[in-house]
Amino acid sequence: MPRFTCLTPLLFAAAASAAHAAALPDRVILVGDSTMASTTGYGDALCTRFTPETACINLARGGRSSGSFRAEGRWNEVQDLLRDGAGFRTTYVLIQFGHNDQPGKPGRSTDFVTEFPANMTRYVEEARALGAQPVLVTPLTRRSFKAGYVQNDLAPWAGTVRRIAGATHTPLVDLNARSLAAVQAMGPTEADKLARTGANFDYTHVGPLGAERFAGIMAEELARTLPDLAPALRSAP
Repeated sequence: MPRFTCLTPLLFAAAASAAHAAALPDRVILVGDSTMASTTGYGDALCTRFTPETACINLARGGRSSGSFRAEGRWNEVQDLLRDGAGFRTTYVLIQFGHNDQPGKPGRSTDFVTEFPANMTRYVEEARALGAQPVLVTPLTRRSFKAGYVQNDLAPWAGTVRRIAGATHTPLVDLNARSLAAVQAMGPTEADKLARTGANFDYTHVGPLGAERFAGIMAEELARTLPDLAPALRSAP
């Protein structure tokens, strides 16, 4: 009987600890390029899809590749946040690169065979080592059409991200596939409405309509891929 009496406080303590962890909010950190960044991407619109108690921090920056984001010290900011994660149940780090890793971008391009996969794998490993849940995101499609079809010049980079996700057992949001299908279905005229207007128009970055459209896709995929995060997501902002 005394043996069971001694165990009782330990069981209560364990239950209390589990209840406290369950009560803590989640945190989401966005890491990527301009297609995820504020004003030019979908990241801020995605943050509005989370419940108010869920912290969503958009650290994506325009013009960054899987190499330059780290070289500029921006990944250090992410790691500092992860070291201070006691107030959150789980911190999810969404990692999306590829656009600026492509050739022809001095100071940003990375070697597709060696550097890009190594960079992406390292982000996963370091986020996980600091207690976070990394989530790999394939690059958002461009919206350039040729002969009626979207030209998916980011397919090789998306394929590499998929392979890394499988090899490292990391959750994957295949935004490239979902966004490509959506843009193809709407056609060039409707797809142009997703862009920024005026002098800022292009086939890569997004305006408010594009941000909302792709944020919705991201929210759907996150809820499907990460059931524990699903309660923190809303169907609309």
